[in-house]
Amino acid sequence: MSDKENNSHAYDEAEQADGDDTRNELAEDRTDMAEDRTIMAVERTFAGWIRTAFASIGIGLGFRALFGELQPPWLAKAIATMFVLFAIFLAIEAQRRATNSLARMRTHAVDGPDHPKFRALAYGVAIGAAVLIAGLWLFNDGKIGDG
Repeated sequence: MSDKENNSHAYDEAEQADGDDTRNELAEDRTDMAEDRTIMAVERTFAGWIRTAFASIGIGLGFRALFGELQPPWLAKAIATMFVLFAIFLAIEAQRRATNSLARMRTHAVDGPDHPKFRALAYGVAIGAAVLIAGLWLFNDGKIGDG
């Protein structure tokens, strides 16, 4: 046998088939697989945005912890708040983009993602970050502002 015969592929055999039906079926299968890969890529991208939101929260908390003695006293809290607000934006934007992208696609061989879970995770991160902002500003030994 020659090398060409040993390395034959189902797609190559379809090209040699008598009818166009086999070629069309293989093309549809490739398209379906590509759509499934795109769905999984959207899920990974959503996870990346959420990881970035958590990192932003961590940067804000770290900034507040390391530079809490800045003058004026509210400056460290304001910078930390900026990072946490950015995390809220990231979480909600990630959910919006992911659900919009997934609404345009349909699954074939993979399980479809659960849109309410995307929403619950994103809004859970956003609400948690908002509570953290309130904690930064309001819960300083009972004093609002300095602390």
